[in-house]
Amino acid sequence: MEDIVYFYPDGHEAHYQKGHPERPERVEVIRNSLKQVGWWDKYPKLNPLLMNQATLEEIHSADYINILRSACEQGISLDMDTYTTPASWEVANHAAGGGVAIARAVWQGKAQRGFALTRPPGHHAAISQGMGFCLLNNISLAAQDLLIQNHPDYTNAERIAIIDLDLHHGNGTQDIFYQREDVFYISVHQSPLYPGTGSIYDIGAGKGKGKTANIPVPPFTGDIGYQKIMDELIIPILDRYKPEILLVSVGFDIHWMDPLGQLMVTAQGYHHLIKRLTEWADENCTGKIVLFLEGGYDLNAGASCARAFVSALLDIPWKDSLGASSISESDQWKPILKRALEIWA
Repeated sequence: MEDIVYFYPDGHEAHYQKGHPERPERVEVIRNSLKQVGWWDKYPKLNPLLMNQATLEEIHSADYINILRSACEQGISLDMDTYTTPASWEVANHAAGGGVAIARAVWQGKAQRGFALTRPPGHHAAISQGMGFCLLNNISLAAQDLLIQNHPDYTNAERIAIIDLDLHHGNGTQDIFYQREDVFYISVHQSPLYPGTGSIYDIGAGKGKGKTANIPVPPFTGDIGYQKIMDELIIPILDRYKPEILLVSVGFDIHWMDPLGQLMVTAQGYHHLIKRLTEWADENCTGKIVLFLEGGYDLNAGASCARAFVSALLDIPWKDSLGASSISESDQWKPILKRALEIWA
């Protein structure tokens, strides 16, 4: 068994718009940072699996898939934030297929951990709409692949947890699984902020009632607030739900250097969050944990957070060279955590 496997999106540079924050350098800085400390070349990189129309329609509507394909062919934007190029259809399919390949490898016991450098990101892509820089919902497609009944290659999963630690609420992932009981979606995100979803009172519906947890935290929450939320709320939820694998949306945009957010988390703080989830996975689901790249727009933060993620997954010592912001953390997250604990008691 490999200690970790990666997916790197070859050819992703063709998905590019001048001046846009979702740019190729986001992925390059992660790879280069891991190369510099010897955590990249020694581990396998998996090829993406084929994502055909039927596979994509397990998550997205046929109408949306056709709209997306047509938009990419013409190189037109889905909205004012979400661009495409003639190469974007193939790039997005490779990102989704790479995420599926990594999740399968970990689920099947071929690797202990996985990190998919999925670009374009995915957690804003809903059933029938792409938005927020996202074209296909990579983590949702990977989860669905593991849940397919009577899969010819492996025994399917029955319970998956998706923990979303990106700056923004993953409205697309929530939309996809909101009425399902086989995926527990948990999101900690800055509020108020784009896309304006993820209320603390959104807990799922129908069969999925009680299978969505949102913790919308205010700016300047910082390391202490995130650690308390992880230890006092997220870990107990996982203890009760007992997922068989953890899929984690990671965005280094919660870092204090990110230009789009103000959560003031350090790379060391992010390390603690991933380490805590990794420890839970080791104790409860034979170590199965996979990270999927979402947002993050400061390159120095990206380099540092990449090392934070992988050091936590592999239990390798590291040093946070960026340290903390000069801006103090706030304790305004406390009422939010208190209310969430009441909801999930």
